[in-house]
Amino acid sequence: MGFLLQVDTAKLVNTVAQQPQTMNLWSLLNKGGWIMYPLYVLLAAAIFVFFERLIAIRKASRIDANFMHIIRDNIITGNINGARNLARNTDNPVARIIDKGVQRIGKPIDAIEKSMENVGRIEMYKMERNLNILSLIAGIAPMFGFLGTIVGMLQLFSAIASTGELELGEIAGGIYTKMITSASGLIIGLLAYVAYNFLNTQVDKTANKMEIASAEFIDVLQEPTR
Repeated sequence: MGFLLQVDTAKLVNTVAQQPQTMNLWSLLNKGGWIMYPLYVLLAAAIFVFFERLIAIRKASRIDANFMHIIRDNIITGNINGARNLARNTDNPVARIIDKGVQRIGKPIDAIEKSMENVGRIEMYKMERNLNILSLIAGIAPMFGFLGTIVGMLQLFSAIASTGELELGEIAGGIYTKMITSASGLIIGLLAYVAYNFLNTQVDKTANKMEIASAEFIDVLQEPTR
């Protein structure tokens, strides 16, 4: 009976030892070493820039559907002050472009168009501000990841060379943990790349609205002369 108990106990110990250890995400990431901290900073910067720009661009793209109709009615009826007050009290890029055009009423069309284009370029710069940070993160995050893997591999082979021991399990475990930095860098870079292109698409949509509003305004100015 005692012999059977010892055999069962030994089997239980071997079974527990052979079971893979569960590991949560945080402990897995910590195995990446010190290079993970720059990657955490890059991830936090990408998240902050994305949501800050997303809020700003969406605010800029909100345009009242009746805005240009009211501007047109005011200009046709000669109520220039009403058109300008409406444009001045509306907080979006289209309104600021139209406000500049209303201020230039009476001057040649080319001069009005140029003034509006200048305001449009300024508004585009405001919307695209800090987007290059996402592009930069998309480029350097994978490089940081590969750097972490290379440093880890150098440490691993240096340890093998100094001890003279070559165990496949230890080598595989070392490579496995050092590849975490590469995977993390690639994921962060991919997220930043997707965020950058998504925001650029939103900027382009707002730019199209600005161009359409500018063209409608120029048409309104030329309408009485038709």
